[in-house]
Amino acid sequence: MDSSWASEHLQTIRTLMERAALYRRALAPVMLVVGVIGSASAAVALVTGRFSTNQSFALLWLSTAGISVIASYLLVRRQALKDQEAFWSPPTKRVSQALVPGFMAGGMAGALVAIAGEQLPRIAWLLAISWIITYGCALHAAGFFMERGIKLFGISLVSAASMLLVLASFVPSLQTPRAAHVIMGLCFGVTHLLYGAYLHFTERRARA
Repeated sequence: MDSSWASEHLQTIRTLMERAALYRRALAPVMLVVGVIGSASAAVALVTGRFSTNQSFALLWLSTAGISVIASYLLVRRQALKDQEAFWSPPTKRVSQALVPGFMAGGMAGALVAIAGEQLPRIAWLLAISWIITYGCALHAAGFFMERGIKLFGISLVSAASMLLVLASFVPSLQTPRAAHVIMGLCFGVTHLLYGAYLHFTERRARA
């Protein structure tokens, strides 16, 4: 084993352990912001009754995901600057690298539906469940470089989406664009708000 490689990874692990509290503080506002953005997108879709085609559904939620990712990194960067830490540090790189495969798979699936549009059957519900599974896998992978809670959050999303996939296969009412928006709003909106609130209040108690 190359000594420089081992030394670099040992330093990364040590830094991750030292910054566990920092990540926890940064994660709470990230989850809250993502939850607000996801809930707002679902609310707009449900209230207006639009975004019911394959293409419009995919474009709406791909845009929502893009805005959420940008907002998340801006919040992490703000927290790093506040604590006088380097933003693009080895731990940040590790977390980003862990997220990439899941995000890429979800992005490619969404791009395919957005491009093919109505050439495909109405599969917004299937795309929504696929996104939840790939996102949960991405969070679970990133959890190896962060606190344990994010791994549990990720595997919970994967488990819930897997059960929902089986249920939706037998319940036609869950195979509609409206149901797909509700699923997205719950999984990318409400659950993030709840997890963000949990992190926020437990962090306050820890500091007290």
